[in-house]
Amino acid sequence: MFDSVGWGEILVLIIAGLFILGPERLPEAASWLAKSVKKVRDFATGAKEQLREEMGPEFDQLRKPLEDLRGLRNFDPKRVVTQHLFDGDADPLGLKGITNGGSTATNGTNGSNGYLAGQTQSQPEPLKPGERPPIDPDAT
Repeated sequence: MFDSVGWGEILVLIIAGLFILGPERLPEAASWLAKSVKKVRDFATGAKEQLREEMGPEFDQLRKPLEDLRGLRNFDPKRVVTQHLFDGDADPLGLKGITNGGSTATNGTNGSNGYLAGQTQSQPEPLKPGERPPIDPDAT
């Protein structure tokens, strides 16, 4: 709830309270505020426990969609698409650590053949006895 309130804002509130209430009433106001916040927390905790007791196991089923909605609060489309496409792989193309003549490759190629540095052309596996070669639809 108060995640976006920083120390600067708290300092401004304290100084404003000091000017508005004065130094003699500020400690009483701070004490009243602390007691009120504690009461609200106790009421919320009591209501949550009472709801949990009355609902039983359905309470956890109710919390699951709410936790999913809370996860959407930090929704970042770029991160979601990357995670969906690459299953969260940090280096989906395998380009980390590839070098080009002692320096890191900037364009991912190794000279004129177009293969990545350190990558060799893979030869197709030889056919096993009795196996037929695949049919090329463009050859007909």
